[in-house]
Amino acid sequence: MTGVLPITLEESRKVVQALLLSGKEYVCVMKLHGEAAEEQVKAVLREFEDIIYQRPPLRASVKRQLRTRRIYYIDFLEMEGRNVLFKVGCEGGTYIRMLCHHIGEVLGCGAHMQELRRTRAGPFIEGEGIVTLHDVAYGFMEWQNSKDNSFLKKFIQPVEKALALIPKIYIRDSAVDAVCHGANLTAPGVLSLETGISKGSIVAIYTLKGEAVALAKAETSTDEILKMEHGIIAKPTRVLMPRGTYPKSWKSGEI
Repeated sequence: MTGVLPITLEESRKVVQALLLSGKEYVCVMKLHGEAAEEQVKAVLREFEDIIYQRPPLRASVKRQLRTRRIYYIDFLEMEGRNVLFKVGCEGGTYIRMLCHHIGEVLGCGAHMQELRRTRAGPFIEGEGIVTLHDVAYGFMEWQNSKDNSFLKKFIQPVEKALALIPKIYIRDSAVDAVCHGANLTAPGVLSLETGISKGSIVAIYTLKGEAVALAKAETSTDEILKMEHGIIAKPTRVLMPRGTYPKSWKSGEI
């Protein structure tokens, strides 16, 4: 497989779990084991645009238990002989190899994944600020020779980029350091928030300057948060900002 692969550095490794859960997009070449009409292939692909059941393959690094994954879309691109080219947008953790196998079963002729390229991983899209490993090697060599960081800055992006698709809650400056120490986020500390927050979902806690403070588990939904004057809004799961970045505004024993 080729394509987009986000790489995290140092403290930004804390957001890896959020990236694993984010949606992906692939362009795949599927090889049919028998003859099938183009219209039949198109119709079967459309049948998989829904929640599907999958069991990870034998070579997978996770437990082989039946699970559900959502296929957001499958776009037929072209077909040549028994080779079918399509683009699929799916939930993180979807196995395209298994998807091709199941499509082949429905077609009745069998199929397998021939080639696969990831064109999107969460907010990272092929062609938009993405670089090759050769670019990275060249940039590192230039930095070693000149100690000029300008080239490296072209492809080392802030950690906030990885959280672009996660619903956000913006908090008061006075609440930042308490959250950095692991305190629950309560209603008085919230200034604004985005839609799409549901109870139990992962949210990103931000400062008013757009700095990521922590990843947290929402204790309630967007609509309910807007009505709350007190109570817990979210519980931090991964603190991203170092303690002491913002002034301490809480007393010992309050968290």
